[in-house]
This record gives sequence, C-alpha cells and structure tokens, in this order.
Amino acid sequence: MRPGAQQYVVARQLYSEDSFTENHEKVYRQRKTMLDHFKQYLTWDAKRAKNAALSLLPIISWMKIYQIKKWLISDIVSGVSTGLVAVLQGLAYCLLASLPPWYGLFSAFFPVIIYFFLGTSRHISVGPFPVLCLMIGSVVTRLVPDVGPPANITGFEGLSMDDQRVLVASSLTFLVGIMQLAMGVMQVGFVVMYLSDTLVSGFTTAAAIHILVSQLKFILGLTVPGLSGPLSLIYTLEIIFNKITSTNVCDVVISLVIMVVVFIVKELNDRFKAKLPFPIPIEVIMTVIACGVSYAFDFKTRFGIEVVGFIPQGYEPPMAPDLDIFQETVVEAFPMAIVGFAVAFSVAKVYSVKHDYTIDGNQELIAFGASNIFGASFKSFAASTALSRSAVQESTGGKTQVAGLLSAIIVMIVTLAVGFLLEPLPKSVLGAVVIVNLKGMLMQVRDVPYLWRRDKPDCVVWLATCIASIFLGLDFGLAVGLGVELISVVLRAQFPRCSVLANIKGTDIYRDRKDYIDIHEPEGVKIFRIPSPIFFANIDFFRTKLVEAVGFNPLRVLRKRNKAVRTIRKLLKKGDLQWTSKGFTNASCRPLKELEDESNIEELDMPTDFKDLPTRIDWNADLPANISVPRVDLHSLILDFAAVSFLDISALKGLKTALKELIRVQVEIYIVACDTYILQKLHDCSFFDDEVLPSMFFLTLHDAMLHILQKHPERTEEKSHNDKIITSVTIHHPGGSLRSRDRHAPETKF
Repeated sequence: MRPGAQQYVVARQLYSEDSFTENHEKVYRQRKTMLDHFKQYLTWDAKRAKNAALSLLPIISWMKIYQIKKWLISDIVSGVSTGLVAVLQGLAYCLLASLPPWYGLFSAFFPVIIYFFLGTSRHISVGPFPVLCLMIGSVVTRLVPDVGPPANITGFEGLSMDDQRVLVASSLTFLVGIMQLAMGVMQVGFVVMYLSDTLVSGFTTAAAIHILVSQLKFILGLTVPGLSGPLSLIYTLEIIFNKITSTNVCDVVISLVIMVVVFIVKELNDRFKAKLPFPIPIEVIMTVIACGVSYAFDFKTRFGIEVVGFIPQGYEPPMAPDLDIFQETVVEAFPMAIVGFAVAFSVAKVYSVKHDYTIDGNQELIAFGASNIFGASFKSFAASTALSRSAVQESTGGKTQVAGLLSAIIVMIVTLAVGFLLEPLPKSVLGAVVIVNLKGMLMQVRDVPYLWRRDKPDCVVWLATCIASIFLGLDFGLAVGLGVELISVVLRAQFPRCSVLANIKGTDIYRDRKDYIDIHEPEGVKIFRIPSPIFFANIDFFRTKLVEAVGFNPLRVLRKRNKAVRTIRKLLKKGDLQWTSKGFTNASCRPLKELEDESNIEELDMPTDFKDLPTRIDWNADLPANISVPRVDLHSLILDFAAVSFLDISALKGLKTALKELIRVQVEIYIVACDTYILQKLHDCSFFDDEVLPSMFFLTLHDAMLHILQKHPERTEEKSHNDKIITSVTIHHPGGSLRSRDRHAPETKF
C-alpha cells in the first residue's frame, strides 16, 4: 500500500490452481466422519456435563450476575405493570380461543413459571398470543361447534360444552408442547429460519384480520357461532351482516369509547415514551372504569350486555390430555408449534441484540415445549409472547425474567383473591382492547408497496401468504406461504442472472459488460459468470445461457465440422479433390457438391479426427466443395465460479458435457475462483479425463486472463492497435438530453 494514496501494487507470479498448490503447501486436516461425530456426541466428561446443565437451566447463568441494588426495583415495577396487562390480555385473548375468559389467567401464569427457569430471553413476556389463540379457537370450534353435536371423542362423555372445549384446548396445547420439546432436543431450532420476515408479516396481517372479524360479535353484541376451515371468515361476515339489525347499541357505544380513548393514549405513550417513566396502562385503567360503571348501572340486566360473569377462585386440579384429540389435531398442532416459537424467538432476538446478550434457539424450543406441557396439565392453552406485553415489560425497566415471575404473581393474586371484581366487565370491552392492539399487525399492509418496489418475489410471498391465510384459514395459509416462499427461492436459484464480464481498463477488476463504458474485451475471449450454485434444476438453464453468451451452439458446430471432414475425405478418395501447396483444389471438371452423410449421429459428436488428411483444416478459412461450417471466432472461454457454492452429480455430468462440446470445437476452457471443496469433489467424482484437465482451473480471473494474453499475443496486439482509434460515443441519459463524449481508448496494460 502506497502511503497517502488509495492505491496498491502487487507483484506476484501468475497462478493456476496446480501451480499454486505446488508453491504453497496446504495443512492436512483429518475430516471427521459421521461415526466420529456420533462418538463425540455420546462422549461425556465433567466439563460437558456442566455446560449441559448451564444450557438447560439458563437461570443459573444470569442469576450469578444479578445486581440486586440496580435491577430489583426495575424488575418489580416492570413485573407489576406487565402483570396488570397480562390479566387483561389473558381475559381478552381467551375469547379468541372460544373458551371461558378465566382460563386466560391460567395461560398467563403456569407457562411463565417454567420459562423463568428454562428460557434464555430476559425480556419477553410469556403468555397468550392472539394469533395462536385464534388458531386454537378454530380447532376448538371444529371439534366442539356452537351449533350441533361435538366430534365423536370418548373423553367428551359427561362433560359440558365449556369443559369439552377446555379439554380440546389443553390437549392440543400438550401436543404442541411435545412437538416443541422434541424439536429442541433434536437441535432443530434452525427450522424457524424457513419462516422469513416477509412470510411472518403476511401471515400475522391475515391473522389480525381474522381476529378483527372474530371480535365484531362482541363489539356489536351479536350471537355468532364460531366457524373454522376455508372461507370461514366470509361465512362469519355473512352471518354478522344478516344479524346487523340486532346490534346492541350499548355494546357499540362502550366499545367505541374504549377504542378511541385507548388508541389516543397509546399514541401519546409512543410519542412521549422518552419523557414518561413508564407507559400509561390505559387498558387497565379503562377496564377498571368499565367494571365500575357496569356494576353501578347493572349493564347486564338493563341493557342485555354480555359480561365476563362468574370467575371461580383458585386453580383446578391437573388433567391428563386426551389421546383421541391428539389424533384429531396433529395436523393443526405442528404449524401452531412453529408459529408460537417463531414469533417468540423473533421478539427475543430483537431484545437480545438491543441489550447485548445471546439467546439459544434450541433451548427456547425446550423452554416453550416444557412450558406448554406444564401449562396444559393445568388447563391453560398454548403460550408464546404478545408483542405489546413484551414491550411493556422491557420499556418499564425489566432487566430479567424476575419481572416475568412477578407478573405471574400478579395474575395469581387476581385468580385467587380479586377475580370476582372482574365479573361485571362487558365482553365488548375485551373485544375493543383486542382490536386496538391489532394496530401494529394491520399496519404491516404498508410493507406491500415497499416490497413491490424493492423485491417483487418477496412481495408475491407476502401477498400469497396473506390472501391464502385470509380465505383458507391460518393453518393452510401458512403452508401455502411456506410453499410459495420455497418455490421463489428455487426459482431464483434455477434462473439466476448470468452475465458476460469485461475488464475495467487499467485494473484487475471485471464487471458486467452492460454496466460500464470504459471496458476492455480481448478479441476471442469471453468471460461468463454463474451467480448461483449449479444443480440438477438449473444445469439446462446454465447451458442455454452459456450458448447465448458464446454466440454459437458448440454441438451443432462440431457436427457440421465432422460432416465436412468426412465429405472432404470422400472427395479426396474419389480424386475429385487434391491437396497442393496452395491448399485444396478441384481436380474434377464438374462443380463439387457436399455429399450426403449417412453416418450415425452419435459419431458426429466425437472429437474431429484429421487422420488420413494431408493437413488440419482451418475452419475460419474458405472450404472446398461449397462446404459451409459456422465460424467460431472464440478461442478462450473463462467461467467465473466465484459464486458457485456447490455442484451436485447431475450438474457435474451436464457441466462436463458442455465443456467437452466446447473443447471439441477448439475453444480453450478456463475455470476461475473455484471453491477448494468443489475442486476436491470434482477430483473425487472422476470429473477429469483426457479432454477435461485440471490445468484449466486458475486461482483468479485475472490470472486466467493474463495466461490467455500470453498464449495468444497476436490477437492482443491487433486488438490493442484498434483500441487506439479515437471514437465518438453517444450516451442517452434517462430524463436528460443526448450528450456526445469523445474519448481516447488507451492501450490496456495488464
């Protein structure tokens, strides 16, 4: 590096892969086999046992560094604030699951206790999540509908409708927990990576629309049966519109007042969050006011408003899940396990980055799996995290899961002692609170124009996921979205944007020839870049693009040449053609014509054989007997493999065939920047033979170019001479006028 200048000078020898290997000795590394990895996995020592214990019980790690004087007060304030919100959201989100409201308090308590010991995130608030509750509700209403008999399940005998629904929800939650725990034990936490932010955004937006529609019956005070399955949202809206004349005006007024006040205060919380010590718990305040007003004016009797009603004090005894329900719900349970974990992990990752600590995806799966199994035993439903509740826990100063434990204690106090105070609470208030909290998810619609401008395939994934989830249901919608996302990834890899590169004059840099003006392209040389892995699905596309880049079909040219050689050989044998010092001459009085070739087409694909001919044929010169063979001005082709991360067996066969076709028409092939492991795989798979040689591999693109220019100096000198001509270039700038620019193309120095 020259001091004070943004330039560097490098002097080194020209390297092919073979010469580089000869001059630089590699470190030999013993590769571990699958058996070695399995033995290592089964080998335990004291250190590994200690690490495993710390991994399974993250509480040990963060409790050792817990700063009581600095963190305890913050955790207490955060725990109380989060606990009040958790009580309200537990009651509200329970309506989405089509269960009696007080079971939401169970879901805000039991899972939190287990996560306190097993979870790695210090800031998320575990408990009901509206999307998950809605997915549970669709299963509950499918097995125990509002109208008609329940499903034929033995465990339903002798139970009321509410008890049947609780059994379905808890058994489903137990199954979700088993799946999450199994995935965590098998270390497959990476599965969440297949759910992109775009897919999750489209899915949660559709879920928000489902939630909004499901809460309209509480806002309007209507009796609407719970529906599930494809087009259930359309059917629900139809029923609501048919019953719109039966709307309870008092419910509507209460809901509108609650929504307006809560929305305004939440906006003020966001605007002045830097100045407020903690957000104003407006949902809790409005709930308390609504309870008092409803009790004082007896809304239930005077206006026919549906209220929360009797809330039993204390907890119910544990209950075993029903195996028949497992069989009925296994299909729905898997997407619920994935969604619940994906949302919680995404939120946890945001806070871990903000507060500089690490989270473990596999341990999070174990934590949520154990939490759901434990909670399901006490009749709670599947838990994840609510975005708004986690934001409260973090923004009010929560430092660790001590805040989460304290929030669970607040929920426990309400359940054991003061739950009766919530009995006069109108359900329309809970519905209004749910709808107001949907703002963040509904506003994700604004992502669509941005995605369309920036990345159309991602936009298609968003729209497909959202539309499918709206009309087909959340479970099928998630599957459709995942399928579209995987198809988009496959298509991007299957149809990559291949390009022809050129040298930026005066540098060792090569860029797409379409993007730059001041470029240098040596005559007879093409540089073809493949920007993706090569595998069975895109090898044919790669070969098609390669033919387009070189400007001719090598197989067609080879067959034409072989036919021409056989014609010349026959004419020489018959005496109609003779070889002289001046070339081939016509020895017959009649004009010579190209003879019909009846040989096997497969033989025409073999390398051109010049034996029995007096000389090799110059295919770019005039040929005798009116023989026509396409000209090939290309003498060297460079394949840039810098972006090729893997090759499969099908790709190896297709690549070798393509290279052989080019080599047989006398085009020299050079492959550059090939990954070491791909090169080793080529050796292991017997890729090389008498035609395809290891010597065609070069370390860098510039090394290969220098080698070509040394090998074909006459072409370079001719091109350099032409480059010295002063030319006038007209460039059209979009939105501007035409500008003419004279330039002198200097001789390129490599």
